[in-house]
Amino acid sequence: MTLADQTIAGINVSRETYDDLLVFRDLVIKWTPKINLIAPSTVPDLWERHIVDSAQLYPLASEPFAHWLDLGSGGGFPGIVMAIFGKRYAPDAKFTLIESDQRKATFLRTAARDLALNATVLSERIDQVAPQEADIVSARALAPLSALIEMTSRHLKSDGRALFHKGKGAAAEIADARRNWSFALEQHDSFTDPAARLLIIQRISRVGD
Repeated sequence: MTLADQTIAGINVSRETYDDLLVFRDLVIKWTPKINLIAPSTVPDLWERHIVDSAQLYPLASEPFAHWLDLGSGGGFPGIVMAIFGKRYAPDAKFTLIESDQRKATFLRTAARDLALNATVLSERIDQVAPQEADIVSARALAPLSALIEMTSRHLKSDGRALFHKGKGAAAEIADARRNWSFALEQHDSFTDPAARLLIIQRISRVGD
């Protein structure tokens, strides 16, 4: 992909957004040897495997949204990528990233500052953070779906939506989650992995409530 190509995961993006994503890519490459933001083996495929994979979530968000919460943000996927999109396409929205690892939280704050993002990083455990009343909750490679829904239920507005990446085991995770949770589900194909699924989850309640 070249600088002239401004289509990411099938999304037409502004030159400014594309350039910010390149800056973020370079930050990840710079910091990874120090704090292992991503597996070293994935660095050569960082753009497609992490940035493009994260970017495909943005069109699934309900708009307009005021508050986007990313759980277990790690190296900024998808949280920082979503905030980069938001800088251009939802400039009034705030982004909150939860990451309990202090070193990764420091990286996330650095990225948010360098890219002038409207993003706050909370370096706490997800279950210890005060309820966030978010319009959108996202997570990638964090936990099984049932556990993700429990985490999300604490922080998502009643009319909000959760956006999750799931791999080839998505169907089994969905079936397991439905034993304890009731939710509306919409599934989309992944742009980067034919075996993966992108899940939109809404109207979460515990079974029996």
